[in-house]
Amino acid sequence: MEYTELLEKQIVGRLKVDNPWWTDGDISEFFRNMSPRLYLDIFYPLVKDTVTRRATILMGPRRVGKTVMMYHTIQRLINDGVPAQNIIYVSVETPIYNKILLEQLYNLACNALGKSPTKDQMYVFYDEIQYLKEWEVELKSLVDTYRNVKFVASGSAAAELKKRSNESGAGRFTDFNLPPLTFYEYVHLRKYSQIMIPYELETSNYTSSIYRSFDMTTLNKLFIDYINYGGYPEVVFSQSVRENPQQFIRNDIIDKVLLRDLPSLYGITDVQELNSLFTMIAYHSGDQFSYETLSKESGVKKETLKKYINYLEAAFLIKVVRRTDDTAKKYVRETQFKIYLTNPSLRCALFQPISETDETIGNMVETAIYAQWFPRQSTDIHYANWRINAKKQGEVDIVGLSILKQKPNWAVEIKWTDRYYDRPGELESLLYFMEKNNLKDAIVTSINAEGKKELDKATLIFIPSACYAYIIGENTLKQTKVSYGL
Repeated sequence: MEYTELLEKQIVGRLKVDNPWWTDGDISEFFRNMSPRLYLDIFYPLVKDTVTRRATILMGPRRVGKTVMMYHTIQRLINDGVPAQNIIYVSVETPIYNKILLEQLYNLACNALGKSPTKDQMYVFYDEIQYLKEWEVELKSLVDTYRNVKFVASGSAAAELKKRSNESGAGRFTDFNLPPLTFYEYVHLRKYSQIMIPYELETSNYTSSIYRSFDMTTLNKLFIDYINYGGYPEVVFSQSVRENPQQFIRNDIIDKVLLRDLPSLYGITDVQELNSLFTMIAYHSGDQFSYETLSKESGVKKETLKKYINYLEAAFLIKVVRRTDDTAKKYVRETQFKIYLTNPSLRCALFQPISETDETIGNMVETAIYAQWFPRQSTDIHYANWRINAKKQGEVDIVGLSILKQKPNWAVEIKWTDRYYDRPGELESLLYFMEKNNLKDAIVTSINAEGKKELDKATLIFIPSACYAYIIGENTLKQTKVSYGL
């Protein structure tokens, strides 16, 4: 048997292993037993749409469930009547597929199934596509050539995938971003959604459907668990992973991204330098930084530092949030900014779990709430920071800007204390910002306190931080139009 024939036989054998529904009619029991992510209901229609000739690109950081979502999508296609043998799954990072073209893999699978590559309506899933050089060129060619096929691809280096998708796949690719678990999803996957009660929040300007909880003790415990461990589905589903989540997150996510993905994508030679920088940022998530202070503390040159931050953002490990002044105007010379982990449990993986009384809990609550906002599309969120005098700064934690008017639509102050419910007048920076920008209402988070506080010129709406994170997580999932910080 010639080498080429032998290789093709081995590839077909591997494809049969990865596509058990070809013979069994369903995905494996292992994946069937997993609860699907709530994002599946939004992702699935993009895959099912065969009228629009576009490939769907599923992007997201490592271990957020992209492969599992692909399998759940395949099962839903089968349940909806798509013949099981019309669905092909290929994990591109499988060693035996090295240097094999996507089209060749598709044709081999079709031959093995007795399907016509050009006539039968097929669904083809390419997992971890970022490991293939010039994947975007190949995939665009496939979309143009095989008009009867719906192509779906996934990859972990979100920003790099998006960049290539935009450059080479214009008009041929639809991007879908899958973030780490939102707190809303986490509560549902832990099967505690019954403790949340919907109600209508009414103010002078708007009415919004939000939630309160009749069991804040349980919800706050879930929120602390989410901050420490809850960004990844496997931590929820696997008992062994829950027993040692730091090992799972550090080894399978952080180390692989920092030691393998980023160096291979961007040619980074000093991996230790990048690792040290990320560790420092993770410890101080939510702090205000400047390139000068970061460079001094990390020992990384400023120009290299800027590249590293861009790379870490590309890998969806961090997010840089820009500041405005007290009139919500962006600074012409941007010297300071905040950096947040996109998932608070990344910090726990590097250091240790925190408790609700830990000295860093304020920053991590802020990080967790920002993490609910980051996947929201077309949302221009910032923080406000300005100098009051030589020794004092004013600050508001989250400011939503009108993109058209460049004026603030809303403001949110994140607190992990009930103190300000009884002493709302102490929120001097927030009240000053509201008056300066003619904001009648603002949201303040707390531990347990909720309700409205009517002041002379402003209304402060207190919502427990865990409830607020839950609300923003749901609205982000549903891509609800942003109104007044919700």
